[in-house]
Amino acid sequence: TYGAYYGLVASHYVSTDNAYVGADTAQVNALVSGPVASISVSETQAVKAGDVLLTIDDADAKIAVAQAQAALALAQRHVQGYYASDEAFAGELGVRQADVARAAAMIASAKSGLDNAKTELTRRQNLAQSGAVSQEELTTAQNAYTQAQAAYNTALATRDQATAGVQAAGGQRATNAAQFSGVSAAENPEVLAAQAKLDAANLALERTIVRAPTDGIVAKKAVQVGQQVAVGTPLMTVVPIGRAYVDANFKEGQLRQVRPGQPVTLTSDLYGSKVVYHGRVAGFAGGSGSAFATIPAQNATGNWIKVVQRLPVRIRLEPDQLARHPLRIGLSMDAKVNLTTPPAITTAMRE
Repeated sequence: TYGAYYGLVASHYVSTDNAYVGADTAQVNALVSGPVASISVSETQAVKAGDVLLTIDDADAKIAVAQAQAALALAQRHVQGYYASDEAFAGELGVRQADVARAAAMIASAKSGLDNAKTELTRRQNLAQSGAVSQEELTTAQNAYTQAQAAYNTALATRDQATAGVQAAGGQRATNAAQFSGVSAAENPEVLAAQAKLDAANLALERTIVRAPTDGIVAKKAVQVGQQVAVGTPLMTVVPIGRAYVDANFKEGQLRQVRPGQPVTLTSDLYGSKVVYHGRVAGFAGGSGSAFATIPAQNATGNWIKVVQRLPVRIRLEPDQLARHPLRIGLSMDAKVNLTTPPAITTAMRE
């Protein structure tokens, strides 16, 4: 009778009571430092994604935001000053260019005076040889030539100075233009850097309100009002019981015909045999439980005894059944895999 039962029924299933409920819990950590101002939840409380869990004192964060806003306003005015300075430098460049033109006119005038003085000096020198011009007139003509030469040299120096002034004014304008050329005032690097600091300050202020990252149950609350927390301090855990799964540890000899997608029926000690969960095999662990133990078994000994290993098999449950009969992490389950039904991947398993 047992042989017939095994051949017709039992051989089509593999089962284990070494199965436990698990879930990808959400660890809630502090993202900013400061004293805890208030706590809005307690352990075992159900929360929705986005619900406020606790708040951290935001006085320092508000001051940082105000400082960042002031820095941004200062940067914007600084950039506006570049545009105003460009107009000033443009005016200065125009003045220097006018100085060059004025120096050119002075050179022309001085050159004309020099030519006239040279002509007068040459004529008086020629007349002085015949005695028609007195020595005093010749001296006067020589002095006039010397003065005209000095005036011409001064005009040349003035032109060189004016040209250098044009180059300096042009360099100052180019240096100033490099601070804002090619971008608008809003896209200036100084403004963007100040805006980034303001965004960071606003983000830090927003993070003083700690919200639930997912739907679930609050667990492992490890914080109290007034406690000083640092960045990264664990505050609590949110367990998404709506996305719970089961890790069933089957003996290695039971897995010959188990494939992902095969249907699984499960019962929980919490609800008893009257509540049956349905799920699918999602996949197999990368190694047995002993392989990932803190102190793995070392079997290279002379007194080795073979021990049957168990391999965790991940089973995804139907969400609607979890909604009707919620489970908690760590609860015991009995799992039975149907080997005769072709594997199938459901939408819930893909999610």
